[in-house]
Amino acid sequence: MRRVLTCLLSNDPGVLNRFTGTLTRRQVNINSISISPVGDNSASRVTAIVYLDNETTAKQLVAQLNKQIDVLEIHDITDQPHVERELALIRVNAAANKRAELFAMVQPFRADVVDVALDSLMLQITGSRDKVNALLRVVQPYGVTQVVRTGVAGFTRAEG
Repeated sequence: MRRVLTCLLSNDPGVLNRFTGTLTRRQVNINSISISPVGDNSASRVTAIVYLDNETTAKQLVAQLNKQIDVLEIHDITDQPHVERELALIRVNAAANKRAELFAMVQPFRADVVDVALDSLMLQITGSRDKVNALLRVVQPYGVTQVVRTGVAGFTRAEG
């Protein structure tokens, strides 16, 4: 089952390696990971998407990660109201005579054109993984030549 873990880690060399090493030792595959410094750069926020067998395994994993000295806090937010977003850059073949058609196809996704070349366009989309995947399916017939995705970033929703 898909689990969304958010962690606050000390921003020191080797911390991410120890964090991911714990997952590797437990044979947990990381489907997506996003990390960035927060505040005064003394800590980093990590959002990791992992697949686990059951909720008990998820609780055990969170407890084990929480024991690490560099883990300042960790939460499994899967069952809490939360927001997840991903950024993707997609290079699509786009001959001049097909561009208007392509613009019309991507407009409902609120994707932006961030680069134009003679024979291609680079699109940027931000949204849920489902939204990114849907856009990829729509532009696939035009010829997707490159895709880069950031991985999921997420927070719990504010109360009130």
